[in-house]
Amino acid sequence: MARSAGAVGSPERNRLGAMAICVTGGAGYIGAHVVRLLERAGHQVRVIDDLSYGDAARVGQAELVQLDLADTAELPRLQAALDGCRAVVHIAGRKQVGESVERPAWYYQQNVGGMANLLLAMRAQGVDRLVFSSSAAVYGEPKTGQVREDIDLRPINPYGESKLVGEWLVRDAARAWGLRGVNLRYFNVAGAGWEDLGDPAVLNLIPMVLQRLYDRRRPAVFGDDYPTPDGTCVRDYIHVVDIATAHMIAMDYLERDSRPFDAFNIGTGAGTSVRQVIEMVGEVSGLDTAPVVEPRRAGDPPVLIGAVDRIEQTFEWKAQHDLRSIVDSSWRAWQAGPKRIV
Repeated sequence: MARSAGAVGSPERNRLGAMAICVTGGAGYIGAHVVRLLERAGHQVRVIDDLSYGDAARVGQAELVQLDLADTAELPRLQAALDGCRAVVHIAGRKQVGESVERPAWYYQQNVGGMANLLLAMRAQGVDRLVFSSSAAVYGEPKTGQVREDIDLRPINPYGESKLVGEWLVRDAARAWGLRGVNLRYFNVAGAGWEDLGDPAVLNLIPMVLQRLYDRRRPAVFGDDYPTPDGTCVRDYIHVVDIATAHMIAMDYLERDSRPFDAFNIGTGAGTSVRQVIEMVGEVSGLDTAPVVEPRRAGDPPVLIGAVDRIEQTFEWKAQHDLRSIVDSSWRAWQAGPKRIV
């Protein structure tokens, strides 16, 4: 049974005392959900975002500092932005697999350079708690049905590589100066916790399907000849509110004296094919979503599903939303926006 977004991340759920927290990328899709839950839990939130994908209207009452993390010239402003913060949630970064294949050096500059600058500023300012938004892309093309956090990490595209290097930097900083860091490996994030916080960028599967329907075009499937039951890629789709809630609990984890793990999968543990997601959009919307098949995209593994026993046992966290809840919330948020499909 799906849990309502309003109940997630409530003050009684969150065991942390109120504190000042900095969220990089807090004006973006995932970041805005994290910011809203943090504010509802009573925290003072400061958002750092270059607004290349984010929207200042999404940060609520949080203070917004607009700067580019990857720009080393901005280090003094970045350090000043961290003043008074106890912890950082680092979500900012580039995330398009295909774009990373086309522009690998730029992806390293943005994602790795941004992380390096953030850690430099955190150390200088004495901020020693970091929740890092990593990615299941660090696994590459694993040969197991479900990937566990301790398997060999072999990313197959520059995006995944840049996230893996980010994890290395978190661990190096922990050894060098005592950073308390945790790496959260997202699987496929979707859905909306509130209608005004839908996924604004047409980069993920469900918004891509909805954009096609808005344009009176058939949804696209990028390859139907993968070694999967229906030939389309299989992924672990997780509701964005479940992701945001995991960040709240990860900050609790950083307060513990004993922290046996520094990497956690955030997923449902179940796989859904691209074709199944598109069919669910049709069920929820009542529209014809019969897809057209287009060529494969570079860097897409056939199957990627996360084993979630580590996070369930260590955080006492479990995803609360199923595929229908994810698609239904996405559809309602889309229909509340400027591109309502009639």
